[in-house]
This record gives sequence, C-alpha cells and structure tokens, in this order.
Amino acid sequence: MTSLLLWTLIAVQLALGLFDIVYHHEMTERLAWRVSQRRELKLHGARNLAYAVLFLALGLFELKGVWAMLVIAVLAAEMIITLIDFVEEDLSRKLPASERVTHTLLAINYGAILTLLLPVLVGWASQRTAVVPVWYGIGSVLAPLAAAGVIVFGLRDFFAARRAQRLVTDSAAELVKALPGRQCVLITGATGFIGRRLTEALASAGHDVIVLTRDPAKAVSLRPPFRLVTRLNQLADDTVIDAVINFAGEPVANGLWTRAKRRRILASRLRMTRDVVRLISRLQRRPAVMISGSSIGWYGTWGDESLTEFDGGKRGFGHRVCAAWECAASEAEKSGVRVVRLRIGLVLGTEAGMLSNLLAPFEFGLGGPIGSGEQWMSWIERDDLIRLIAHIIASPQLNGAVNGTAPAPVRNATFAQALGRALHRPALLRMPASVLHRLAGDLADELLLRGQRVLPDKAQASGFKFRHETLPSALSAILGDTPAKVVGAEFSRTLEMQRAR
Repeated sequence: MTSLLLWTLIAVQLALGLFDIVYHHEMTERLAWRVSQRRELKLHGARNLAYAVLFLALGLFELKGVWAMLVIAVLAAEMIITLIDFVEEDLSRKLPASERVTHTLLAINYGAILTLLLPVLVGWASQRTAVVPVWYGIGSVLAPLAAAGVIVFGLRDFFAARRAQRLVTDSAAELVKALPGRQCVLITGATGFIGRRLTEALASAGHDVIVLTRDPAKAVSLRPPFRLVTRLNQLADDTVIDAVINFAGEPVANGLWTRAKRRRILASRLRMTRDVVRLISRLQRRPAVMISGSSIGWYGTWGDESLTEFDGGKRGFGHRVCAAWECAASEAEKSGVRVVRLRIGLVLGTEAGMLSNLLAPFEFGLGGPIGSGEQWMSWIERDDLIRLIAHIIASPQLNGAVNGTAPAPVRNATFAQALGRALHRPALLRMPASVLHRLAGDLADELLLRGQRVLPDKAQASGFKFRHETLPSALSAILGDTPAKVVGAEFSRTLEMQRAR
C-alpha cells in the first residue's frame, strides 16, 4: 500500500474531517452542548474510534489473512455508522449549507479511497494470517497523529453525550408564571437566542403568541403553538394584544463594525421599532406594555463605578445605537402605553452568546482572561431574563429604563476563573488586548476589553428575585454541574475583594 495517490486522498480526508469537526461541530453548531444531539454525538464517538483503529492498523502494519478481514469489517461498520449519522442529522437539526457541502466532499473522497484500498485488503485477506510492521514514510507519521486526534474527539463526544442528560432545562412554562390570566404577546426577534426561549415559555404556559419574522424558515426552530406573521400590516386594527416585546435587530457581535455593519445595526432597530409604534397607534385596544430591547452598551465604557438606571451614559457606538433605539421606543408612550427599555447585559447560555463561544476553547484548556482581565462583566442567566420579562409585564409600576443584569457583576478574570472551574479546566491563557484591538477594532474595545458594572436596582426594588445571583450558581445550572462548596466560598471571597476595590 505505497500508492502516493492513496496517501494523498487520506490526507485530504483528514483535512476535510478536521475542518468539519472544528468549524461545524465545535464553532458553529456547538453539538457538544446541545441536548437534542445526544444520539448524533454517540454516533460521532463510535465513528471516530473506528477511524483510530483504521489509522493505526493501516499506517503501521500490513495485516494479512484474518486481520485484513477484520479491517474490512471495521470499514463496513464505519460506513453503516456514517449512513445512520446522515439520517440522524437530517432528522434532528438543520444542517448549514457549508456542512452539507463538506459532507458531500468527504463522501466522494472516501469513495475514491475505498476504490484504491479494498483491492489491497482483499489481496491481503487471501494470504496467511500475519501482522507485518511497515514504514510508509510521512504516511506512518501521519497515521498515529490522526489516530490520537480522533481518539480525543471520540472520547469527548461520548462524554458530551453523557453530559447531555444533565443539560435538560427546567419547564419553560414555569418561567412566566408571574403573568396573570391568559395574555396575547407579540414578539419581534423571536428567532433569536432570547426570543426562542421566551416564545417557548409563553406558548408552553398557554398564552397566545404572535411571532413576527421576515424569514418564515427561521421559525421552524420555535416550539408551537404560535401565530406567524411576516409583516405587521397583517395584523388587523381590532387585534387584541396585551404586551409587545420588541427584540428584533441586526446582531452586534457577529462581524466587524464596518461602516456598512454599523448602519445595519442602527437601521434595523429603528425600522422595526418605528413599525411597532405605528402598529400600536392604530390598534383599537392598545397593549398595556411594550418592552423594547436595549443593552448596557447604553452606559458606554466605564471603570469601577457601579451603574444603575439613574446614571448617565458615555459616548461610543453602543451608546449611540441604544440611545436612538430607546428614543424610538419611547414614542409608544404617546399612545398611552407603558414602555420599558430593557437594558440587557451578557446573556449566558449554551446555545448562543458570549458563553457559547467560550465553551470549546475553555473545554480544551485554551481559555483565560481577555486583555487585562480587570474589565467588568455584567451578566444574566437566560432563564432569569425570561422571568424578569414576565415580571415586568406583570408589574405596572415598572417603566422607563430597567437593567437586565444579575446583581453580582464580575471582572473578566473572575469570569474566566469561574468558567474554568465549572468545566474542571485551567484558565491560564490570556488573550492579549493588542491582538484583539488589531483584529476587531472598536468592537473589541467596547464589547471585550472594556466594560460596565451595572446593577439591577429597579428590578430588585420592585420585588424581583433572581434565581442565580452569583456566577457559579448560573454556570452550574447552564453547564449541568454542581459546584463544590469550596468553589462557591472562594468565589464569594473573590467577589468581596472586588467590591472592596
């Protein structure tokens, strides 16, 4: 088996497989943290271990007789696992186009490998049973390295599938039990990270949900029942809506803040908010409340000052966007509607947001503080945010700006330390601020390297109780782990030291 073409095809297969695992499974789809993909993870683990056997067997030995037959059997088993995996993927998730293309290329290339390899194995199978060590040069170097890599990913997939049992979230309906009676709620931005869970909670609790999305295909991920509209003019003037929740807008952190990106971020928020205000003004019965999304970016970047809803903001792109967005939402007050401008912090969850982007590097021991690590992070666990939204709807005394953050913000270094402990990994690799600034400019400066210490004064004063006031509590719930008492005690001491400073 000395064909240069065969080893070239195997190298191509390795490169495509590594790209599929790292880019799709880890970075974009985050399969290891999706409860729904438990079966797929098991299939990936079994296939990776089969690959490990094949790499070691074919890269270091010529296997004759019965051994060759066993290799053929492993190849057959791998193909069966792959076919089952294809079916499982189609049934359990919507594959992105790039993943489908990658799978097609892998299948074609694998077919070419089998065309060259099977005749060799059949010939070996006809010979007397023996194991003959061989050296294929770079091929024999590459094979053990590839085997080690797929063993690591295979074991991780098995571990992640087992961990998925602990990631099952609480009943969504319970999150909105503060709502009185049966409410009709209009949600814009329902297909986003927050909107999906909010829609699930309201629908599960028996409330009437109207979802606005310009792309109906995205609504496939939402749990019914709900009413889908693609334009607000599809709602008649006599439509009864009790509350409007307006979260729609161009994502802020998914690309560099070019001039065009900045325009889209601002224009998308203003356009949708103005459309919602116009809808409210023409309804025969006005909603009782409009909750309009904003962010703690309204405050700009600060040092160690504690910020509440009664503090001002500093200049910056985030402040300009939020100020314009909040101003547009406030127009609904002219129609007699209570308007709450919900300034949301870093929302923690495994499906999207900052935490989801950190899970893979931290789990592989590559995480650590960002820049100096001294910048403050004002966070909130996603289900607590959903509970806060329900509390706002049910609390007529709440209006104006309300901070959607937990009461215990932390410095970035403390966040990294807590996440490392929750994953049982070190968190020592610091990301230099200069590198981030060169790569992402203002986006890195405002969202990663600087921060705000924002406190939820109005929410707590109105009687809202957070389930997760501290970061270890939130990470425990999100990651399906129970932190040791000593970890909680150490975190509390760290938090007290931060407050003292």
